[in-house]
Amino acid sequence: MILCVRFLTGADGEALLPELIALLGELTPAVEAAPPDTALADVRGALRYFDRDAEQLAALVRVRALALHGVDCVIGAGPNPMLARMAAREAGPGQTRVVPATADGVREFLDRKPVVALEGVGRATARTLCTYGLDSVDRVAAAPLGTLQRILGAKAGREVYEKARGIDRTPVVRNAAARSLAAERPFARDELDPARHRRALLSLTAELGARMRGASQVCRSLTLTVRYADRSTTTRSRALREPTAHSASLTATAYGMYEALGLQRARVRTLSLRAEGLGPAEQAARQLTFDPVDDKARRLEAATDRARARFGEGVVGLGALAA
Repeated sequence: MILCVRFLTGADGEALLPELIALLGELTPAVEAAPPDTALADVRGALRYFDRDAEQLAALVRVRALALHGVDCVIGAGPNPMLARMAAREAGPGQTRVVPATADGVREFLDRKPVVALEGVGRATARTLCTYGLDSVDRVAAAPLGTLQRILGAKAGREVYEKARGIDRTPVVRNAAARSLAAERPFARDELDPARHRRALLSLTAELGARMRGASQVCRSLTLTVRYADRSTTTRSRALREPTAHSASLTATAYGMYEALGLQRARVRTLSLRAEGLGPAEQAARQLTFDPVDDKARRLEAATDRARARFGEGVVGLGALAA
């Protein structure tokens, strides 16, 4: 059984996450962090060791988080990471949603959900499936594998085929927290304006770039997550041409992923960006360039970092983000 725990930490989520991960580590060593505020824990051994069921273990986590850190949490439990995350999305503050680890329990949980509720099924894929009348998870689950592969392609068709049946082969990766940084921008209201979406992405890449440069790190890929008004999400990842913490490179990649989604008039609630594959900056190779504009941007970036380190975060900002 897997627990997906979302800690309601507010703005300090990522700073508190290591301590909260340590709290989960008292129950099981198999804990995977998903910054800024979420973690997965494989508690199959803990169920036997503590002689408790998943809901009772979740209650123990909640009590300890409240007592030691003053943090409430939302918890989903399921037989694999995908179902645990989906269950957590349906739970409210202070609640636990459990998906039974039986074929009937999984089927009952997934039936009649819109197909876009499945992880990895974005709006474009959902539209394609809906064109063929496969607009709900139970209808996709009833479709033959060959049919889905003809519609979506061999690999994507098999992935959707398995997910619609509640199958997720992804393991909980222990100690994954140190390999990523994340930031998010919630909108005050559901936002349709692409210009505001891009402005939020610019803010996210500026923040992540500054944090990585401050820690002398670079990342190898970016993951963009878009949460919509109906609480569904779309996630896309893209590898960078070279490991970097250069904000301009991060921004170009983030914009590319955003444009590829073709959101048009989508009502967006939150944009989040994760820098993954972190490593020491001194060990990263950089492609030489004779572009004077890029060289100037890097010099300005270094000067901005020095000013922020000396006078504080708010002393220098991007003109495009000025009110």
